Amino acid sequence: MDSVEDLLKRLEHLNTVGAALSKERDIVRLLESILLAAKTITHADGGTLYRVSEDRRVLHFEILRTDSLGIAMGGTSGAAINFPDLPLYIDGAPNDAMVAAYSVIHNQTVNIADAYAAEQFDFSGTRGFDERTGYRSQSFLSVPMKDHEGEVIGVLQLINARPPGADAVLAFSGADQSLVESLASQAAIAITNRTLMTQLETLFESFIRLINLAIDEKSHYTGGHCQRVPSLTMMLAEAVNQHHRGPLAGFRMTERDRYELKIAGLLHDCGKITTPVHVVDKATKLHTLFDRIDLIDTRFEVLKRDCEIAALREQLALRELRDSAAETQLSANCRAQIDALERDREFIRHVNQGSEFMQEADAQRVRDIGSATEWRNPSGLVTDFLSADEIENLTIRAGTLTASERDIINHHIVATNKMLEQLPWPKHLKNVPEYAGGHHERMDGKGYPRGLTRDQMSVPARVMGIADIFEALTASDRPYKPGMKLSQAMAILYKMRVGNHVDPDLFDIFLEDKVYLRYAEQFLAPWQIDEVNPQTWEPPWQPPGSAA
Repeated sequence: MDSVEDLLKRLEHLNTVGAALSKERDIVRLLESILLAAKTITHADGGTLYRVSEDRRVLHFEILRTDSLGIAMGGTSGAAINFPDLPLYIDGAPNDAMVAAYSVIHNQTVNIADAYAAEQFDFSGTRGFDERTGYRSQSFLSVPMKDHEGEVIGVLQLINARPPGADAVLAFSGADQSLVESLASQAAIAITNRTLMTQLETLFESFIRLINLAIDEKSHYTGGHCQRVPSLTMMLAEAVNQHHRGPLAGFRMTERDRYELKIAGLLHDCGKITTPVHVVDKATKLHTLFDRIDLIDTRFEVLKRDCEIAALREQLALRELRDSAAETQLSANCRAQIDALERDREFIRHVNQGSEFMQEADAQRVRDIGSATEWRNPSGLVTDFLSADEIENLTIRAGTLTASERDIINHHIVATNKMLEQLPWPKHLKNVPEYAGGHHERMDGKGYPRGLTRDQMSVPARVMGIADIFEALTASDRPYKPGMKLSQAMAILYKMRVGNHVDPDLFDIFLEDKVYLRYAEQFLAPWQIDEVNPQTWEPPWQPPGSAA
């Protein structure tokens, strides 16, 4: 007979467990908590938690515990359960011989005082286990777990009740059964809620990946970026989370914080879906929907042809004079003009490729070729060889984008913010727009779109800023440049640290913890991974806290 005091303690424990179940986000820990709670409130020596498969044909072993034998399988134990699934039906007939299956099929609790005396069920497997281990499986309590719609989603099966002070295994009491049935009801709701949340999160992440796939299909130069930046963001954030000294020692992340930052990373460039593909993919300065260098090549070829035709006409005019010296000079002059055109052509092709910095002398030569070279357009009118738009593009000082095109590219972050701010974010994801929308801001307030300073930005947003820049420097799938080696990318990132572009404290952790190397080993080509020596930088990097 259960004492009132013992029953009250178990009820109190049941209430505590019920509250804890509603807070647990990890489904494995949730299932384990349910079984351990059931064992505790019934004083059971062992127990198993089964879940019904999606096709409702079998029961999966999820968690298994037997204290007296030291058996712990499934859950957080790290030991896999190697038992086969229990079939709910055999040749189409209900598997009523197995206690756990019977509980599911008939939605009924089964309380057995002694398994060896129960003739309704097949305990041959149990007897075999006992013979191998020396155990004695006696009392069984199998309780179905029903969700809010009354559908059985699993079974709690407890073995061998041994209340405190009892010398032998006892049958599970009526109070035990009532308490476990109450726990099973709460557990089923918690499992269903967690499963629904997981399904919603999976659906949400799949939708995000669908957006990134659309960007990838639109431009294969950005698809990898949308996957690599979140990975690098999480690497650096985890490194900061592990630091217990320095200015960022107080930064800590919970599992919810990690998930929030992960989602922000996946969405940080969703606004690029609005960016015209010919701007995103602008591999050369003259590229629009196609590379206009071919048009200029054609003009050079026409000029060379016109030069040859003019020379031949003049040679024909000299035929009656029979002046071989004059003809030779005409041919030489024509050859010289063609050679000059070839040099100009090769120069234009060269400057059409984006570079880190274009010299003013080269820009002036482009303008001279554009205005000084005589060109007759298809309408027969003499006009400048290069249009104003072509000259503007060919004289881009760095990269391949004009100022207006860079504004178009930069607008993607404005579009990202607009898109994300339209969503009704739940509490645990409310910072996603701020994290995702701040990766182009600078510590000195000269970034975009809001011109925020370091003090106005959260640590995760600053983390994502470094991740976005470093990925762009090392990416080998850009249309306008090859991927940099680690030493070159880190040197440039260090200049950004010195220039107050990126967070100096985050950079120091990025360098000290070799986050860049872990990222490189996972995402970069072997030839890009070289030695990073901070002492070669200008000025040489000093570890935090060291004398300058």
